[in-house]
Amino acid sequence: MTRTRQELTEALRLDEFPRSAKYDPEWVIENLMGPNALWLAESLAGVMKLEPGMRVLDMGCGRAISSIFLAKEFDLEVWATDLWIDASDNLERIRDAGVEKQVIPVHADARSLPFAHEFFDAIVSMDAYHYFGTDDLYLGGHFAHLVKPGGQIGIVVPGFVRELPSAEPPSHLQHSWYSDFWSFHDPDWWRRHWERSGLVDVELADMIPDGWKHWVASDEIVAEWQNRDSDSDDVRLDAGRTLGFTRMVARRRLAKRSRG
Repeated sequence: MTRTRQELTEALRLDEFPRSAKYDPEWVIENLMGPNALWLAESLAGVMKLEPGMRVLDMGCGRAISSIFLAKEFDLEVWATDLWIDASDNLERIRDAGVEKQVIPVHADARSLPFAHEFFDAIVSMDAYHYFGTDDLYLGGHFAHLVKPGGQIGIVVPGFVRELPSAEPPSHLQHSWYSDFWSFHDPDWWRRHWERSGLVDVELADMIPDGWKHWVASDEIVAEWQNRDSDSDDVRLDAGRTLGFTRMVARRRLAKRSRG
């Protein structure tokens, strides 16, 4: 590591994310599994109506730092659910953060979620939904019925500023294109994808302002900490022309349950 603790704290302090800046920088960096989950959670929470005491599903929570953040900052009860990280590992982090009574760790697959219909007041997902939610039947078959009618569903996912016009990546990204990038989509694609289900009304679908800059900043800080090369050179090269973070918030319609 080449930065002092104070320099690291300053690097993670952005005007757009004042809540995130309160958290220990080493704790944040050591528990990231991609772009800064606290920044993504704060950007999403800012466009949702989260009220104290709400029961919230955090789907694809990774090491649960987004769940801890939401519990602390908005006084929520959060079910921190992930397939890749064991629930016992997350419980240790949750206990250390002092929110054991508010955050419940769950190990589950996105297609086999162990929750009752209409159990949650809201659902969120940061940097995870694109791994499973591009399936045309996923929202109706596995997800929307978990939130109460009138409840919100919010996601932040890596995305495109606009859908690509061909099956080939942009020329400036061809040398570093990953197959995972084909799961990225623009806000209009996500809006259509959800609204045609007939289950939700989309209230917001946009790109997080300067999301690509936050992506680069987060990765470069972590790469320096881990003494490795940055993985975000392609995002820096693109400079917001193609890549960023798609953000969407929808509300479940006041209708009877869908099958699933």
